[in-house]
Amino acid sequence: MGKKTQKNKPKAHSSRADRRPLKSTGADGADNAILEGIDNAQTWSITADFICEYFQLPDLTTRSGLKEIHAKFGTIQTKLDHAFLANKDNVKVTGGIVSVWAKMSADAILRTKLFKAGFLTRLKPLLDDSYTRHLALQALCNVTHHGGSEARREIAQLTPRLSELMREHSDDAKLLELATVTIAHAVGAVISVEESPTAKEFRELKIHNVLQDTIENIRKPIASNYMIDHALGLLSGATQHCYKDCKAIPSLMTFLVACLRSDDLTIRCNAIGALIRLNDAGSEPDIRYYDPQKMIAAVSRRFPQNLGDIMMQYGLDKCDTTIILRTTADFQKAMMKCAQDRDLYALGKTLSQLIVRTEFSVAEGMFQAFNERTGQYEAMDIGLPFEMWTDALPICANALREKGSPSDLDMADIVDLKYLIIKQRIPDVVMLGNKAIERNPNLAYAYYAIGLGGDSKHSLRSVKKGLKCKNITPFVRNYMLWRAVDHAGNLAVSFLMEAKAGGKDYSEGVAFLMSALEDAKTFIAEAPPDSRNMQIILNWYIILTIALQGPEISTNLAELDLARKKLETADQFGKFLGNPPKRTQMRLTQEMIFDLYPKAVEEWKDVIARFDTGGSEDKSISAEKAEDDLAAWLDDLKVDDDSPQPERCSHPKINTNSVALYRCSWCSNPSAVLRKCGGCSKTRYCDQGCQKSHWSEHKRVCKAPA
Repeated sequence: MGKKTQKNKPKAHSSRADRRPLKSTGADGADNAILEGIDNAQTWSITADFICEYFQLPDLTTRSGLKEIHAKFGTIQTKLDHAFLANKDNVKVTGGIVSVWAKMSADAILRTKLFKAGFLTRLKPLLDDSYTRHLALQALCNVTHHGGSEARREIAQLTPRLSELMREHSDDAKLLELATVTIAHAVGAVISVEESPTAKEFRELKIHNVLQDTIENIRKPIASNYMIDHALGLLSGATQHCYKDCKAIPSLMTFLVACLRSDDLTIRCNAIGALIRLNDAGSEPDIRYYDPQKMIAAVSRRFPQNLGDIMMQYGLDKCDTTIILRTTADFQKAMMKCAQDRDLYALGKTLSQLIVRTEFSVAEGMFQAFNERTGQYEAMDIGLPFEMWTDALPICANALREKGSPSDLDMADIVDLKYLIIKQRIPDVVMLGNKAIERNPNLAYAYYAIGLGGDSKHSLRSVKKGLKCKNITPFVRNYMLWRAVDHAGNLAVSFLMEAKAGGKDYSEGVAFLMSALEDAKTFIAEAPPDSRNMQIILNWYIILTIALQGPEISTNLAELDLARKKLETADQFGKFLGNPPKRTQMRLTQEMIFDLYPKAVEEWKDVIARFDTGGSEDKSISAEKAEDDLAAWLDDLKVDDDSPQPERCSHPKINTNSVALYRCSWCSNPSAVLRKCGGCSKTRYCDQGCQKSHWSEHKRVCKAPA
């Protein structure tokens, strides 16, 4: 390897220090001169190759070579470390050995061993020497790219020094890039994880200074796309635990918003994810409790003229307020009737019809009588097998099951599911919902119930299937549309933030994004104007539209004026009905975007334009000639077995052309795990159920025989 790389190479210009003969301290303590050919090495990659050849190291570009290093690690490490110490004044030697160690760090186990052996202690002095500074930074960059939380956190301790170097050499594009990339990965291992950093870590890392320096550096014309890409990752990750520091830097906020105009959808989703996290602290949960008395009091005052006109135009009988009040009255009548006729089967049938009419169909209560002695209303035993009205549900469900007809079983499942939902026994809800659709795949309420589960993918799949049911009430349909938007929107942002180059996450993330936007549009067009979920959907719609349209949307966001007017109307409905709008995470996010958007676009337009111009690059500026490039040498790894390739950092653009490949041909559920039609191999399905449901329509164009 060494001879080949040195062939016909002109002799490099060397300083006095790097022309000192290389020494290696043997086991007997004697200093032995190593071939002086190292002086002819023009680049660090050639230097590293020479050292590998001299010490007869296995091929570090293959997994099998790294495995051999494993077996002989103690011996190899001792030789390299002794040579390093014996030649500590020869920067070419020390730099070359550090390069070899960095290459070995591609393997997780070797990386751990090297760090325990003092890898960083050997590397630190190289940061202070102008001859080896870039090499040391490239080594750090390589180690952090290959991952390893412990290694990254240890490297994060160098952050203050790396920040100093960037300030001292503010016009060194290569240094700025390598230091920024290293900090992004290393500090990210501290601040971009679930567990919050300790107060000590915040102090030692000087997070505020790091964020401020990063923002100032990416403004510079010499900032590469590779550097800006990683800077965005650092700034985005900081919003989770360092939101106070982020909000204290106005330019950081405007930069994140300005990224929403990037040509690259992954960049836009990174920015949206950051802004959503930024607004987590201080936001309110969207939890509203139905108070029939409050609603009755509001309605008795009459709706304001503009809201009343909107309801009349939509259809007063179809509005949520009307349906809820009517259902409340019908529920009380049903309970009074049961008190008279003791017919639990009839009560169960009535309840099943009310439950699919509105979310607030079953009120807690009991039969009471006035005690003249105490002057209080007290619970009254009227001989029914329940006291609290909600406890009637499982009893009524049993009465329905005893009849045993398919429709009775459907009604029984609906009543049982509602009872479990009221009791917030969500795992049991999902379990019963799955059993219900095994018996009847067309029971829409069962899909609605499963959609309450915490598994976003499973819940999304359920509500998308449920939306295809033929017998579905407006309430159940609108509720499932809301869940579909919320689940798909969250999945889209998370997938596109974490997507790897060439991976399926890109197209799947776009599929989630488009699915969420489609369902949001449907909800806004179909749902009652007084729907309590209208505010949530409109906030999502605004954010999703900005994410998908990116630079195509006007700088004043005029295309979203109608949506904002609808949101204002939805807020008016909420306030009038006693449910003022909550300061939810999504509302705060869309408001922040609107507040900062014009200023952000103007402030960062040159940086975003420059970033987009070279946005397809997936290499650093320091990798211009592969044969003479240390970065390329460090990154060269040939997988010669079944081991997975190491992850690389690159973020190419994506498009929406392949989205159809990630959507079920029947229910449109976005997923990367779909089964192809065995006949035509063109349509794709979630499972056999979706394929069977689609067959009556698909068989006309499928190549397979009926």
